[in-house]
Amino acid sequence: MNQKSEVPAMSTEKKYIRSRNLFNPDSDKPFKLSRSKIELYLDCQLCFYLDRRLGVNRPPSLPYTINSAVDSLLKREFDIYRSAKLPHPIMKDFGIEAIPAIHEELNKWRNNFVGIHYVHPKTNLHIHGAIDDIWENKEGYIIVDYKSTATKDEITGLNKPWHITYKRQMEIYQWLFTMNNYDVNDTGYFLYYNGDVHKPDFKNILEFKSTVIPYKGNIQWIDDTINALSECLNSSITPERSKYCVFCKYRDASIEVLTRQTKLI
Repeated sequence: MNQKSEVPAMSTEKKYIRSRNLFNPDSDKPFKLSRSKIELYLDCQLCFYLDRRLGVNRPPSLPYTINSAVDSLLKREFDIYRSAKLPHPIMKDFGIEAIPAIHEELNKWRNNFVGIHYVHPKTNLHIHGAIDDIWENKEGYIIVDYKSTATKDEITGLNKPWHITYKRQMEIYQWLFTMNNYDVNDTGYFLYYNGDVHKPDFKNILEFKSTVIPYKGNIQWIDDTINALSECLNSSITPERSKYCVFCKYRDASIEVLTRQTKLI
């Protein structure tokens, strides 16, 4: 008799509830916390607590594969000028006196699984983040971040609501380099590449218009934020959710509907 084989239940618990990489208030080992997790804390303290303290991940977003391809191509292109110790043409086009920086740690700094890191002494949190690129001039290093998109609107500045996350990203990188005793320019640059959606045909070619957006960072908020999120992690009290968090709104709505449905059965 043929028995119908049952696929072992791959419950969502195994996918979204983990037992590793959780903060333990009783541990004296530095706890690794990425730049993106700081952003998660600022977005919603409850989601941050669920993630880092209780092991419940937010559902992951889909990978931006085209953005990743542009990122890889740009790094290879800038590395050509880096090896030659010459400015990239876009630096000349936008009047930026700098060259791509050469440093033995650069590949580590650009690696998402390594990055540049610093152990915050007061909280024992091991903060890390991976940059896209660094340039240098006579004043020190310049943090550079690549952004790519495809919008009909011309990109002229960081004036959209979500751009605050880009600005904080730049500032955390500046802070990490500063904490590692590097001279860092206050002004970093976003290299924005916007896919041309106005062309009459495709022909397997997506052309981009490039622009450089300078941004003067402010790192003064970071230390206080790390102290605050450390208090959050060390607390046994679950924090309130953000009223703007769409994940929490979905979770609350689901619980409400399912509870109502259960009462009807």
